[in-house]
Amino acid sequence: MALLDGKRILITGGTGSLGKVLLRRLLGGRHGDPARIVIFSRDEAKQHDIRVYYLHRRAATDEIIYRNFREKLEFRIGDVRDYGSLCGALHDIDIVFAAAALKQVPTCEYFPTEAVQTNVIGPANLVRAIRDLRLPVECVMGISTDKAVKPVNVMGMTKSLQERIYAQGNLEAPDTRFVLSRYGNVLASRGSVIPLFHDQIRNGGPLTITSPEMTRFLLSLEEAVDLILRAVATGKRGETYIPRVPAARMTDVASALIGDRPIQTVVTGVRPGEKLHESLVSEEEGWRTFERDGDYVVAPILPELREESSQELGACLRREYTSADDLMSAQQVSDLLRRRGLMPDQDLRFEDEVLV
Repeated sequence: MALLDGKRILITGGTGSLGKVLLRRLLGGRHGDPARIVIFSRDEAKQHDIRVYYLHRRAATDEIIYRNFREKLEFRIGDVRDYGSLCGALHDIDIVFAAAALKQVPTCEYFPTEAVQTNVIGPANLVRAIRDLRLPVECVMGISTDKAVKPVNVMGMTKSLQERIYAQGNLEAPDTRFVLSRYGNVLASRGSVIPLFHDQIRNGGPLTITSPEMTRFLLSLEEAVDLILRAVATGKRGETYIPRVPAARMTDVASALIGDRPIQTVVTGVRPGEKLHESLVSEEEGWRTFERDGDYVVAPILPELREESSQELGACLRREYTSADDLMSAQQVSDLLRRRGLMPDQDLRFEDEVLV
């Protein structure tokens, strides 16, 4: 039986970048045939756009089968901050993908209480609803970020608290398995550095780099969804799944995109709250981080939740894991960007567009 066969699924923040790609994958049937998929968000315009897109989809592609989506796909307006509307959305649900978040670093810095409401109170509402209403939810998949590791900005601080709330949820609602995934910036998603560099190249430059030492993981949204589904399939209570993906210097990314064009790069300085390197595992977590089927897995900090085997414990990472580790060469960066269709002479598609 496939992972999601017959499952009733809720995606909070389902109209966001991750939610849209996840929805496409769930409707594709590759991971099973869900009985129902509920998109829960507060953005009625985005819900309308997604609904209209699928209504006008007439033919399947190689990887996407839209059969029966009219019966499977449901839209609910609501906000994770609102306990009542969240309770209604959780009715008769087996698996929750908790993707709702405020995740723009500057926005969270200027509106920290708003970030707390969505990123902290929202997850607490989810745990509370499952606990107090004794809902038969099988699994909650929490989505976190590299910024939760040794956080230096409001967004990271709130996401770090979110991780702890979901981990502790395993004690509050022991019949539900709360697991987590954590990854960095998504390559070529809207607002990320690749589309920015493309715009700057089209305008004749210069390309702006905050620091020559800056490194980043190169993760696609498809890879992020793969990680999340692996965590749902094999993750144990309170574990955090970390992808092992390539990393690159931003100067190499810029050089690959510029090619032989007469365009300069300008160093603008590190922005407030910005890190030189993405950290996905801290030094402290390294001592409880091990490999499972190609991913790093961080065992929960709460000893009551630890279920890893002695063999897994003996293979701990024992160090921090950052984007400065195992950097690709300049040629490897160029090859990867071209392979993914992200060079300026290729037809760049934002990964979070409905039409991907």
